[in-house]
Formats: sequence, C-alpha cells, structure tokens
Amino acid sequence: MYQLPKRFEKLNQDYPEVAKAYEALGKAVHTSGPLDGKTRALIKLAISTGAGLEGAVHSHTRKTIELGITKEEIRQTVLLALPTIGLPSTMAAMSWVDDILDKQ
Repeated sequence: MYQLPKRFEKLNQDYPEVAKAYEALGKAVHTSGPLDGKTRALIKLAISTGAGLEGAVHSHTRKTIELGITKEEIRQTVLLALPTIGLPSTMAAMSWVDDILDKQ
C-alpha cells in the first residue's frame, strides 16, 4: 500500500485543516474530468519530472506501481521529457524513478 511522504504526514500532524483542504483539492481535480487513473498517474509523474521535483517523482512513481503501471511505462513517461527539459534533467528524474523501481 502507498505510504504518504513523511513531510506530508508532518503537515497533517501540524496543520490538519490545511492537509485536509489540500487532500480535498486533489480529489476534486482528479474527479473533474474523463481521464482514467492510469492516465492521471502518468501525467502527475510527467509534471513532477518536468518541474524537477525529486520527492514528487518518488511519490508519483510509488503511486504508479500501486496502480499496476509497468516499469517500462513509467520509464517511457520520464523519457518523453527529454526533448523538452534536456538530458541532465531527464537523467536526474530517471535516477529518481530508479530509486523506487530498484526496490521492487
């Protein structure tokens, strides 16, 4: 089962109303349109990759695994960023994905 990042757990502990509002926002955007869970998860991974957010890439990689998305699909999602964000940023994101995938 997916475990919340420690930093979010601390936010939940220190500011429960803020964490609750943030979770409600997340649920609202995820249910606001026709995209299925797999597509949404891969988009979130791609956004995290493009933004260069290591923790978010870790988190969204864990979520994709929980949804049964294959390692190949996860890696291609990151690889698609190459022409847009460049080799160094893409390789950094790929290493973050591998941090999680290598534990599987």
